[in-house]
Amino acid sequence: MFKNYLMVIVMIFFATNLSNAQQIERKDIPEKYKWNLADTFKDLNAWKSATELFSSKIDDIGKYRGKLSESSDNLFYTIDTYFKLLKEIYLISDYASRLSDEDLRISENQALTQQASTLWTKFAEASSFFSPEILKIDAGLIQKFYSQKTELKNYEHIISDIQRLRNHTLSENEEKILASFGLVAETPSNVYGIFNNAEMPYQKIVLSDGENVELSNSGYVRYRATENREDRAKIFDAFFNNYGKFKNTIGVNLAGKVKSDFTYAKNRNYNSSLEASLNNYAIPTKVYETLISQINVNLPTLHRFLALKKKMLGVEELHYYDLYTPIVKSVDMKFTIEEGQDVIIKALKPMGDEYVSTLKKSFSERWIDYIPNAGKRSGAYSSGAAYDYHPYILTNWTDDYESVSTLAHELGHTLHSYFSNKNQPFQYSDYATFVAEIASTCNENLLNDYMIKNVKTKAEKIYLLGSYLELLRTTIFRQVSFAEFEWEIHKKIEAGEPLNGEVLGNIYYDIVKRYYGHDKGVCVVDPYIQYEWAYIPHFINYSYYVYQYSTSLIYATAFAEKIITNGKPAVDSYFNILKGGGSDYPIELIKKAGIDPLSSEAFELTMKKMNSVMDQIEELLK
Repeated sequence: MFKNYLMVIVMIFFATNLSNAQQIERKDIPEKYKWNLADTFKDLNAWKSATELFSSKIDDIGKYRGKLSESSDNLFYTIDTYFKLLKEIYLISDYASRLSDEDLRISENQALTQQASTLWTKFAEASSFFSPEILKIDAGLIQKFYSQKTELKNYEHIISDIQRLRNHTLSENEEKILASFGLVAETPSNVYGIFNNAEMPYQKIVLSDGENVELSNSGYVRYRATENREDRAKIFDAFFNNYGKFKNTIGVNLAGKVKSDFTYAKNRNYNSSLEASLNNYAIPTKVYETLISQINVNLPTLHRFLALKKKMLGVEELHYYDLYTPIVKSVDMKFTIEEGQDVIIKALKPMGDEYVSTLKKSFSERWIDYIPNAGKRSGAYSSGAAYDYHPYILTNWTDDYESVSTLAHELGHTLHSYFSNKNQPFQYSDYATFVAEIASTCNENLLNDYMIKNVKTKAEKIYLLGSYLELLRTTIFRQVSFAEFEWEIHKKIEAGEPLNGEVLGNIYYDIVKRYYGHDKGVCVVDPYIQYEWAYIPHFINYSYYVYQYSTSLIYATAFAEKIITNGKPAVDSYFNILKGGGSDYPIELIKKAGIDPLSSEAFELTMKKMNSVMDQIEELLK
């Protein structure tokens, strides 16, 4: 819905970090490997003219402020003007951000993004009255307006979504008080960020080769997969016991954050923090509960993988500190950009002619910026904000399989945006985070399936299969264990029970031991793992967010399996998501695509896939 557009744009535009590692200058890169921003604005002068025109029209939205309930014409003018202006600021911001990301050293281009940000602020301020005023209009009067002004029905889903939150919206004064509380609510996250990144003393250890290592967060990530097993054990012990020293400080801080979540939920008339978090997109809490219960039912599949990992690592007893050690050696798989494009086209052929022809269009019409250059933003993203034109992709190609997989992922987002923009009016072109990663991850599944069927060597096949298993383990089982922990600690506060470092450690340790089969002899979870919760920033920086990593991969895997097995009928159903945008709630779009999120189907298909991959590896190992 429109209330989330600004948040989504910021997340897409600024999710990656600047890297100065690239040395090639942009002028030396062939044009065919750069995106063509002239598709949206011919030049900077055209962009400046558009910003001036937009600025002159911002106040138009307030023409009938305080008078929306007086007539259907007033309401239609306001909401229609809002979305026309929103589409313009989307395009203005998109161009500024794309141009800026080409070379972050150019201050003039950074100034463009600041100018666009200022326009966003003015626009947000000018339109802030809109939702509260619609909430005050009687539902019966809204229905009367629809009959008086048929064009108003083009915004019916948006209006009904605003009114859906009537029982959870307070009076104007109460909303101001709750908003001011937000300044205090940010404190736990800020405290954790400063302590965890700057003031927490790090442990130092000496590895078996004599190297002195400081176990900062980045140091831990760097060394946790080291080949020497004794070193791994030493690293995990020192790193997590160091967090254990501060369990009470970090614990009371996290408890404060959880209490803040519940304070908001109660004041907005929700039964729980979970309900408050999921209700933004009308996602029933049953979806969250089903995710956790289904993953717990399927823990034997995880335990099978852990047994396979134990065998491939050649250890008598698998420990938690062994989990990041790769079960297969990396292989040198090289791809030029053209070779990568060809692989992706072949891999995504099951998606049908329209999908493949759009892929080819994205390559030939220069929607993608491939080559890393000095000053270019690192990482990768897709932006679908240029509604009347086409999406753009930024990536940093390095000629390896990771580059191919990353491009396939971003193309999933891009084609999702392309088909949503093409099939929905602007006001319904945006889509929720809950479905956003399905399109990208489904592409990755299809690519992986194609690569495994067409590898050149046994080593490549084992590498791809093993990497895929690790993806399933970390993104499904590990993230759901996090989601279960988050749910349990919120329930503690909501029941009026104490929450401190010791309680948090006990809850976390019990969950991890159950997931990894500690009491069944599958994987030893050493006692210091009870402090791992203190290392995970998501618990304190977000509320009920990590579960979406798991649901996206589970649904995407299920859709990919249905597409591979059933062909065109499954593709046609899946396009309900790609073409749906925000025309319906994400749960309904997934149902239309052929999967009921409250059923076990997606989980069964995903676990079947995971077991099939393990079957293949075991056969290859023979």
